[in-house]
Amino acid sequence: MPAAIVTLLSKPGCHLCDDARAVVAEVVRDFPNAELVEASILDDAELHARYWDEIPVVLIDDVVHCIYRVDPGRLRAALAERGH
Repeated sequence: MPAAIVTLLSKPGCHLCDDARAVVAEVVRDFPNAELVEASILDDAELHARYWDEIPVVLIDDVVHCIYRVDPGRLRAALAERGH
C-alpha cells in the first residue's frame, strides 16, 4: 500500500485539469511511495456537488492540498514533510 494517495479531482475538457495532471504526475514520480489517483467529478454526485466550481482539486490522503493551480514546489514539500 502506498504511503500517500494524491488524488486529482477533475473533469474531461478542463484545461486547468490537464495542466494540473501534468504537474502532479511529474511530482508524484519523484516519490516512489506515493500513488496518483484521478477522479472525475462527473462520475460522483457527491464530488460534483462539493467541487463543481473549484476543479482541479488536489487531495493528499483525502485532505485538500490545493485548488485550481498546482505549485510543484509546494506539492513536493507537502509530500516530503509527510515522509513520502
